[in-house]
Amino acid sequence: MTNVTADDVPAQPSMFKEHWGGLVFLVFVILGIVWSLLRVLSWMGDEKQLPLSQIVVQGQLTHLSSSEVRDAVLHLGPLSSFMLQDVDAIHGAISSLPWVANVAVRKQWPDTLKVNVTEYRPEAVWNGSQLLDVTGTAFSANPEDVAGEGLVSLHGPEGSEHEVLEAWREMRRILAPTKLEIAALALNERRSWRVVTRDGTRIELGRESREERLERFVSLFDEINETGRAIQYVDLRYDTGAAVGWKAPNADSEE
Repeated sequence: MTNVTADDVPAQPSMFKEHWGGLVFLVFVILGIVWSLLRVLSWMGDEKQLPLSQIVVQGQLTHLSSSEVRDAVLHLGPLSSFMLQDVDAIHGAISSLPWVANVAVRKQWPDTLKVNVTEYRPEAVWNGSQLLDVTGTAFSANPEDVAGEGLVSLHGPEGSEHEVLEAWREMRRILAPTKLEIAALALNERRSWRVVTRDGTRIELGRESREERLERFVSLFDEINETGRAIQYVDLRYDTGAAVGWKAPNADSEE
């Protein structure tokens, strides 16, 4: 027979009280955390908290002004709060400006919007209505903005921007010994090349061997110049030699 003493009987009520007491405490802790989070979210969602009040424009601006960039931002409406302001919308608004190549937008605590703008670097006028940057990318800035910069005028079918720009660079190098500068270069739909120099000389290169034909012109240039007559055009679309048209002040050009 087993003897049971008072010390061997579990204290059930005391254990239940401790268990429920700990559980109630945990519930209160969780409720406190949830309440705090809701308060923070409510504060973050309040447009009156931490309003953005400054727009700082950075970058080397030549054809754009800081005020134009700010106007593009404010055209979207008043700035919101630090937490709620949509920087993607601002990025899109500034990127739509014709001279903007790249833009970075970020918020700086507690009330500043920082905008860093990189402009396109124009190297040529494209098809009379756009500009080309140094990488051959066409952008829709007004050519009148660079009217005084003496940029070459390039023409070609859509998608040929980079090809025509590289061709101009190579032709400029080939023509360097003649001191002639290219005012315009055109590639037509039939893939035929034409050069117009700044003194008005037209050089027809055709569709094939454009570099070899231009080098032929350079080799003939001194001989042509010795005539003392002003050149109207040079047609190099032959296997050898060239056809030369001369400018005549008061008569039709003769070949």
